[in-house]
Amino acid sequence: MMPKLSVIVITLNEEPCIERCLRSVDFAHEIIVVDSGSIDRTREIAGAMGAEVQVTEDWPGFGVQKGRALAAATGDWVLSLDADEWVDAPLAVEIKKAIADPRGCAGFEIPRKSRFCGRVVNHGSWSADYVLRLFRRDAGRFTDYPVHEKVVLRGNLSRLSHPLEHECITDLGDAHRKIRMYAEASAKHIKSMGKKGSTTKALLHSAWAYLNSYVIRFGMLDGAAGLLVAGYCASYTYSKWAALPSGSCADVPVGETPAIKMN
Repeated sequence: MMPKLSVIVITLNEEPCIERCLRSVDFAHEIIVVDSGSIDRTREIAGAMGAEVQVTEDWPGFGVQKGRALAAATGDWVLSLDADEWVDAPLAVEIKKAIADPRGCAGFEIPRKSRFCGRVVNHGSWSADYVLRLFRRDAGRFTDYPVHEKVVLRGNLSRLSHPLEHECITDLGDAHRKIRMYAEASAKHIKSMGKKGSTTKALLHSAWAYLNSYVIRFGMLDGAAGLLVAGYCASYTYSKWAALPSGSCADVPVGETPAIKMN
């Protein structure tokens, strides 16, 4: 028998994509959806597809919210998905094989194939994107970061080969909305660590983000998509650092790649 698999998803107004996400994991034993106040049909669609839907009255940030979803899961293994992600058939087969015979592994990273306005991103800052999403329930936990949360794993880690599909940015309006949302959350997190910002720092970090994505990591090979991703990374990075109070506290080195992949 295959060990019990729980899929967990957190949502907020995900009507356009939640059905695709949940339908792609119909092989799971249970699906937990934790919603933070959708005003569209997200909860209705999820419930109709057999998911257990829980609603929270607050929004504590990505890390804590995903921790709540994890706490509601009962499976031996957990697959954590975002609503704009989905599992194609080859990955589904690989997941079932991995948890049936984990060979001592407590978790698996999965390569992620992201899209910007419908175009697959093969290079730049979003390439070589491996995400830890499949893990034994008793071996993993989420950090409480309000954005760019991670799974902390106790045990051996391995990798799957088939990609997790990701519709990261649907259009330019979506890009601007996510830049504002993630930059605000990231700035608050950086500020909580006692770090300061300035226009100069924002410009330097932004320039590095663009250069790293478009030139150093060959985003130019993706054509218009690579240019858009590099611009997105630069805009997000500038907005994040510009939102911080000015000062000269310890700062992240300009050469450090910013964490700009969407959750």
